[in-house]
Amino acid sequence: MVNLAYVIAGSEATGGAGLQVDLKTFQELGVYGVGTITCIVSFDPKNDWGHRFVPVPAEVIADQMEAATSAHALDVVKIGMLGTPTTIDVVAEGLRRQPWRHVVLDPVLICKGQEPGAALDTDNALREAVLPLATVVTPNLFETKTLSDMDTIESVDDLAEAARRIHDLGPRFVLAKGGVELPGEDAVDVLFDGEDVTVFAAPKVGQERVSGAGCTLAAAVTAELAKGADVRDAVDLAKRFVTAGIEGRVAARTPFDTVWQGAFAG
Repeated sequence: MVNLAYVIAGSEATGGAGLQVDLKTFQELGVYGVGTITCIVSFDPKNDWGHRFVPVPAEVIADQMEAATSAHALDVVKIGMLGTPTTIDVVAEGLRRQPWRHVVLDPVLICKGQEPGAALDTDNALREAVLPLATVVTPNLFETKTLSDMDTIESVDDLAEAARRIHDLGPRFVLAKGGVELPGEDAVDVLFDGEDVTVFAAPKVGQERVSGAGCTLAAAVTAELAKGADVRDAVDLAKRFVTAGIEGRVAARTPFDTVWQGAFAG
């Protein structure tokens, strides 16, 4: 039997993030991927590689979701970049039309180039409409601070406290990611299930963020859940998968490297 996973996310034109990364990750982990595009992001090489952000019309997103869920028996989904309150509403409405075994939310709160007011509206809509539906939410350090209303996170204990606060917003599991920005020699992520905190750590690979790491981690969790793993085992595999991808990262003409999903040996 072939395991399937669904992703609802933005398209990123260089291939280093977004739905392209999600589908690569699914494929590498032996899962058949189905995708719905919510927006199109293309870096602008003439403007310091800033984001050019174009939302897909809500009715087109709804059509894609209808086609995907009608064609396949999908019960595990990853939610990536949504980008606007209108998109969040149509995706949340589509999700509520059927039961889901797992919903993995990678809560992209801001796209460089968005106005601060638009970003805040998106943040609020995501908290209200999608976050309570999530089995697992996977915020990076900036998103963790925003969702937890904590001004600073400077230790693993702080990260765990933030995960507890985010858990109060409705998700069953919170995977708060420290990444390279949390002080210390290790890249530390904490998983909170409502009772216990589990710490996942691996030595940092350089001190710079690598594009696609967050997408890859959440997609790997999604793929493993689609295959029947429990959440802790899915996170453990995903951590090793993304660490290998960062070690094998791909350089480009951009000022940042990208994760190579094919680096994981299993």
